[in-house]
Amino acid sequence: MSTLGIAVIGAGRMGADHARRIGRTAGGARVVAVADPDAGRAKEVAAGLDGAYALTDPAAAVAAPGVGAVLIASPAAAHEEAVGYALERGLPVLCEKPLAPDAAGALRVVEAEQRLGRRLVQVGFMRRHDAEYGLLKELLDAGGIGRPLFLHCRHRNASSPPFFTADMLLGDSAVHEVDAARWLLGQEVTAVSVFAPAPSSLAPEGLGDPRFVLMETSGGALVDVEVFVNCGFGYEVRCEAVGESGSASLGEPQAVEVRRAGLRAQAVPQDFTVRFADAYDRQLRRWVAAAARGGVAGPDAWDGYAAAAVCEAAVASARSGVRTAVELVERPPLYR
Repeated sequence: MSTLGIAVIGAGRMGADHARRIGRTAGGARVVAVADPDAGRAKEVAAGLDGAYALTDPAAAVAAPGVGAVLIASPAAAHEEAVGYALERGLPVLCEKPLAPDAAGALRVVEAEQRLGRRLVQVGFMRRHDAEYGLLKELLDAGGIGRPLFLHCRHRNASSPPFFTADMLLGDSAVHEVDAARWLLGQEVTAVSVFAPAPSSLAPEGLGDPRFVLMETSGGALVDVEVFVNCGFGYEVRCEAVGESGSASLGEPQAVEVRRAGLRAQAVPQDFTVRFADAYDRQLRRWVAAAARGGVAGPDAWDGYAAAAVCEAAVASARSGVRTAVELVERPPLYR
């Protein structure tokens, strides 16, 4: 079996983490090229990989000898262009979320794939590859708790990075719940309302953290999401599905319980790469196997577009204070 050569676009935290995981967990693949505008950062990541090129131009990385697939982990503003380079060469792509900074950009990716007539783009919504989310999906699909009525979601981070903005609370954090809700329920989000309590004193000035997001779906379910990226105590993701005949939840602590000095405690993960370590590994293994066959194995460009459209409506609601409808184009035949 031949080894799949991968170009990694973006050598920041996510790109470096993916590059390490490819060598460690994704059998049958190796990183051939690493591209980043910061040449030093590209060289640093490439130095830890056997025989990888370090480049500053993403187009050159995609065209490098031996590249058969592309993993994009650059800033969101550069995603659409990098995906375009891969599609021009007919290469499978795993693109970190969001697919593009706005719905229009994501739709252009969808249209480019339509012209090719095949799905090559997978979006990095890794929760679809998490074991707990997978079990909840199976339960809902089997009707195990009856027709779903509510999804109650929590998305908490210990602290936000210095560059984080109010829009990113929705487009970079809540976007995971947007995709998970669409996938778990098998329904599109039709409208969104965003509410804000008094900002936490732990949040940077002007961030407006936390937020409360209420989504309405095409099947009549309601999805609420608490997004709190400066909660102070750790990284926590939870989801409870409530149906007509039962409920099911995920995200409860699985850590060792310690009893000491009159207290009972469990550790809380401090980072998403810890909480979803297995999901990231499983995502890479599945993508590599599918890419070797010229396809995808997870959320596609349409999913990236739909999530971007919901987040765009959420940002509009947050700014206006009113419920905002989600406008989607008709789903193209390629994604039905």
